[in-house]
Amino acid sequence: MRYFVDRRENPKGKSLGNRQRFVKRARARIKEVVNKSLKDRSIKDLATGEKITIPTKGIEEPKFLNDGRTGSKNRVFPGNKDFMPGDKIKRPEGGGAGGRGKQGSDDGEGQDDFSFTLTRDEFLDLFFEDLELPDLVKKSLTDVRNFQTKHAGYRTSGTTSNITLVRTMRQSLARRTALKRPKKAEMDEIEDEIAELEAKSRLGVKQKERLEELKSLLIKKERKRQVVGFIDPIDVRYHAFEKVPQPNSKAVMFCLMDVSGSMGEREKDLAKRFFLLLHLFLDRRYEYTEIVFIRHTHIAQEVDEETFFYGRESGGTVVSRALEEMKKIQRDRYPTDIWNIYGAQVSDGDNTTGDSGTCISLLNNDILPVVQYYTYIEVVDVQEMEIVRNGEGGSDLWKAYRQVRDGWPLFKMGKISQPGDIYGVFRELFAKDLKGA
Repeated sequence: MRYFVDRRENPKGKSLGNRQRFVKRARARIKEVVNKSLKDRSIKDLATGEKITIPTKGIEEPKFLNDGRTGSKNRVFPGNKDFMPGDKIKRPEGGGAGGRGKQGSDDGEGQDDFSFTLTRDEFLDLFFEDLELPDLVKKSLTDVRNFQTKHAGYRTSGTTSNITLVRTMRQSLARRTALKRPKKAEMDEIEDEIAELEAKSRLGVKQKERLEELKSLLIKKERKRQVVGFIDPIDVRYHAFEKVPQPNSKAVMFCLMDVSGSMGEREKDLAKRFFLLLHLFLDRRYEYTEIVFIRHTHIAQEVDEETFFYGRESGGTVVSRALEEMKKIQRDRYPTDIWNIYGAQVSDGDNTTGDSGTCISLLNNDILPVVQYYTYIEVVDVQEMEIVRNGEGGSDLWKAYRQVRDGWPLFKMGKISQPGDIYGVFRELFAKDLKGA
């Protein structure tokens, strides 16, 4: 049995294997610190590393230590002015060890906390490991790939069942032509001419020379035919196949954001923070998920990522226009028999009078029947957030959506009033243990 030890070092001169084992062993403590640090962290810094501090208690590895009170030891000490060889040394007062222990602490920890920096990948893995897109209807969306076998040309080795006769014979012909292997017809002509000469009773001098020349030529060609075989092992070709990764299923996330005049800078900033977090989550966990960005005022339009997050358009508020745009795009480009469809909407709850009923109709009749999951986030001020916690209040749009939520378990709602609320709401909406009806 052979053992291979990886002694390659990372850029800081530390063993990468030791680091991975440490993160795995202290994962619970590290994740707890990561989750606590998210509330105070800027959304722009979410995709970078993080310096964290964890208690040293519980992260030490087992090790052997010498017992200072027992055993036989031979030591060499420097000279002194108090003792002579043979003198007995009195036991120090205050304990058997005779030394000074560490200073006690109020919380029971006798050492400094341990600080280290998580890489970007380690930080994101810890933050997103217990989140996923809920799958509440029929399809499986995971970050595990399926593989489909496809033809990948030809190769010179393989199994007998994969031999291709056409390619093999073509290679054989090309090799025989290049090496000028004598053909059977040429051999037959020489043999016929030799037989014709040998059948004559008397041969002249030139005929005898011709006969010897033909016999010598026949021997050379037979030898070359034996050396240059009809089919050589290097001629054999086999079909080659390779496994091509295929997504288990396709998914599209519709992001709908209100950018009307009622959405102030604070509201827009919180909405962007939520969608940035959602975008980072999808990009990190799901390789085959498309994202459709829709901004709306009194009109709605599909935009690119840059315009979605940094555009400055403003205007009135008609929320149903965004739902109609989502409905149109879904019908044109994302058939339900192929795509898993998800939706996330952020608004301040302000809407044109009478339009909330249109939103209810669109959700109940056109959108929720075809999606796997739909979330609505409402941005409110701090005072309204306190009212919401007491189970009261809410905008007209919130009250209308609450009627939709009661009839569709796949429809979830949440409110945020400050950056610290985003992470908690996000985790509630995309937790792995979320169940549908």
